[in-house]
Amino acid sequence: MQELELKYGCNPNQKPARVFVKNGDIPFTVLNGKPGYINLLDAMNSWQLVQELKQATGLPAAASFKHVSPAGAAVATPLPEILQKVYFVEGIELSPIATAYIRARGADRMSSYGDFVALSDECDAQTASFLAREVSDGIIAPSYSAEALEILKTKRKSTYLVLQMDTSFKPAELEQKEVFGITFEQKRNDVKITEECLKEIPTKSKSFTEAAKRDLLIALITLKYTQSNSVCYAKDGQAIGIGAGQQSRVHCTRLAGNKADVWHLRQHPKVLALPFKDEVRRPDRDNAIDVYIGEEWEDLLETDDWKRVFTEKPEPLTREEKKAYLKTISGVALGSDAFFPFGDNVERAHKSGVEFIAQAGGSIRDDNVIETADKYGMTMAFTHIRLFHH
Repeated sequence: MQELELKYGCNPNQKPARVFVKNGDIPFTVLNGKPGYINLLDAMNSWQLVQELKQATGLPAAASFKHVSPAGAAVATPLPEILQKVYFVEGIELSPIATAYIRARGADRMSSYGDFVALSDECDAQTASFLAREVSDGIIAPSYSAEALEILKTKRKSTYLVLQMDTSFKPAELEQKEVFGITFEQKRNDVKITEECLKEIPTKSKSFTEAAKRDLLIALITLKYTQSNSVCYAKDGQAIGIGAGQQSRVHCTRLAGNKADVWHLRQHPKVLALPFKDEVRRPDRDNAIDVYIGEEWEDLLETDDWKRVFTEKPEPLTREEKKAYLKTISGVALGSDAFFPFGDNVERAHKSGVEFIAQAGGSIRDDNVIETADKYGMTMAFTHIRLFHH
């Protein structure tokens, strides 16, 4: 098949809409549902991301995409008990690919609401069962077990989009897109992100732990498929905060850092002990936790809205308690899709427990950036690779 009609383009008024290939066949098969324009943009970008994560780490990988940027990405590293509770999978023995997706979705559960899923390996029944209880728009994977496919076909009143990717597909070296009647053409960004990228270390601290190397590769590969400017914080085999599409580098670092802070604060004992009513759904719990951690909680306490989700009024998590908890965080890795122009990015990263950095280097203020990293004993690599994605 060389052409596939879509529901509409980016918006319902943008009809007709289609995808097509000039040579050969479309490299994916629609097993269920009808794809939309943004669905396929998410699918093609996320598929590349998970394939590269698996190649770089040797581990099954997953991504959770929204609006052509990842909300989360991860590989299959074991889940400690505290994250099992945070991710609502306590006491469940998980397959590697299910673990990878649960981590990817857990990076930013608010943003992953209604996501598009990508898996590097076959979707098994366990992963499909987990997806069945979450709000999601579609999935792309190399294959599906018979049981997994049956589960997914019942989701969203049998309209859930299920795509199977041809793993042998090799895209052309040149890619094109049209904007306002003008055709743009460029070489595909096929740069390989490997540990070779981390060898030039200009800071006084010269050592990366093996976990840091893995997490920096995850951050950089994630950024390769994130709308620029972008910065990614990673820890324990997963992205924990992604700042996408900002015009200012430091705003990316702040946005991603704030998300990473929320990820950490979801593990605070007060958050884990929140007295939710049994009937409260996971998305409503996610919303409530986000409000509880954020600045809106004090406003909510002035009303009776808290009674909708809690059996009793929770004790507040104060600003001082949050600061104290975040000061205990360490071992976080950070990647940037281009150079840091000033040391302020490193200052902000330090507040979120960053010890390891990979960025392109090449700023006229590299000396200031290196000096700031040295102030905090960070290890920083210059990759000399820019990863802009638009």
